[in-house]
Amino acid sequence: MNTTTTQGVTVSVTTNYLPDYSSPAQEHYVFAYKIDILNGSEYTVKLLRRHWYIYDANGVVREVEGEGVVGQQPVLEPGDSHQYVSGCNLKSGLGKMRGSYQMERLADGREFSVEIPEFTLVVPYRLN
Repeated sequence: MNTTTTQGVTVSVTTNYLPDYSSPAQEHYVFAYKIDILNGSEYTVKLLRRHWYIYDANGVVREVEGEGVVGQQPVLEPGDSHQYVSGCNLKSGLGKMRGSYQMERLADGREFSVEIPEFTLVVPYRLN
């Protein structure tokens, strides 16, 4: 699990390779990642946007931006957490992702960026 904390908001990531949805012969590798966001700050915060960099070992880098996460803009009271699962496909069996969330402190409307820790996407047989 990869974890980082920014301004009291902790983001943890775990990943899984999905062989049933992948087709290595066609250079199609599918991964799922689970994100856990914990608001350890003293403020209520809202997740507004996401910004991802996806690196494939074949040299391709993709940038993805958008509102919320999986169709939601969760509001987290102090001590609350939000979990979601999403996915990514690569043309190689090896890559990594990193990014950030744009959050808003609801008490004063102040926006701030929360780091998403870098994590690897690796087909298990490539680890040997």
